[in-house]
Amino acid sequence: MNVNKKCPHYKKCGGCQIHNLDYPDQLEFKMRKVVRLLGRLHRVENIIGMENPYHYRNKVQAAFGRDKQNRIISGVYQSSTHRIVPVDSCLIEDEKADEIIVTIRKLLKSFKLKTFDDNRLTGFLRHVLVKRGFSSGEIMVVLVTGSEEFKSRRSFVNALLSKHPEITTIVQNINNKRTSLVLGDKSIVLYGDGTIKEQLCGFTFTISPKSFYQINPIQTEILYNKAMEFAEIKKTDIVIDAYCGTGTIGIIASRHAGQVIGVELNRDAVRDAKKNARINDVKNIDFVCEDAGRYMVGLAEEGLSADVVIMDPPRAGSDLNFLRSLIKLSPRKVVYVSCNPETLRRDLIFLSKNKYKVRKIQPVDMFPHTEHVETVVLLTK
Repeated sequence: MNVNKKCPHYKKCGGCQIHNLDYPDQLEFKMRKVVRLLGRLHRVENIIGMENPYHYRNKVQAAFGRDKQNRIISGVYQSSTHRIVPVDSCLIEDEKADEIIVTIRKLLKSFKLKTFDDNRLTGFLRHVLVKRGFSSGEIMVVLVTGSEEFKSRRSFVNALLSKHPEITTIVQNINNKRTSLVLGDKSIVLYGDGTIKEQLCGFTFTISPKSFYQINPIQTEILYNKAMEFAEIKKTDIVIDAYCGTGTIGIIASRHAGQVIGVELNRDAVRDAKKNARINDVKNIDFVCEDAGRYMVGLAEEGLSADVVIMDPPRAGSDLNFLRSLIKLSPRKVVYVSCNPETLRRDLIFLSKNKYKVRKIQPVDMFPHTEHVETVVLLTK
């Protein structure tokens, strides 16, 4: 394992909370955390770390503004503040994405374009979002602007492409509201088709500006393969992918299963999931736009069941209604993919009191240098 490279922004930024520890010590810190929270439920397997825990983020977001000398700056918001910490290169972000953001900052000056003022809601460039497919090599640049008017739009795009011909699509997203959200509702494709493609576990996925996609593709493949290993899906199995998002886990599970049903409340995500299934010619998967808990209660009331439920909830974990619906549906196996061991512990204790038993716990380090840790858990009746 690599020892730490030193980051000049570490103390100001606050994004990498445990960067002061060497990487093996970071893994030990995370392992102790998972064991402390979950160790009484079952033995915890050794955490799976990264061979090279740097520049793993395939999605890079930079805020734009001005410093006290009125110079254009770009970087990240200091933790728990709205102050921009100027960053040209970050040890966990994709290096090419960082280069593109620095180029855009220089182009603003030469094109006499202003940065957006959050207080007055005036100016032009607010954020830049860069998404890169590590396997495909495709790159998307999203210019988040405070107004739709874009002076010298064609010339700006051509100048950016001349510096970075590897960019495959450029999108202008308009966000003129006083909000902490980065992206607004309206997007205009300036170059390419507005999406990029990426390969994961042998499948191809389309990524749009608003698509959720795991930001560490190397560890995501490890995480999802571990989930499949735990699930041991049979060709006759009906699998429910709860909180399915854009369908990634469900599509990967489809190669093993008889039938997969992805359930997701976000309509845009369901649309992307259906598109991803078509791209991969997956016939044995359906996507339902509904609350996962309500959907599973409906199945149980109809006398139907599922053999395996794979759940990947947000940081808040599952709500009680979902967990009760899971018990009512009574699948043979539950594979819980969690990004928060605190809420995972709460949910596992509830399931353990209601006819399920924890059989395996596997932590995976998805976000080196931060406190976050992902965990895959297998439960059976």
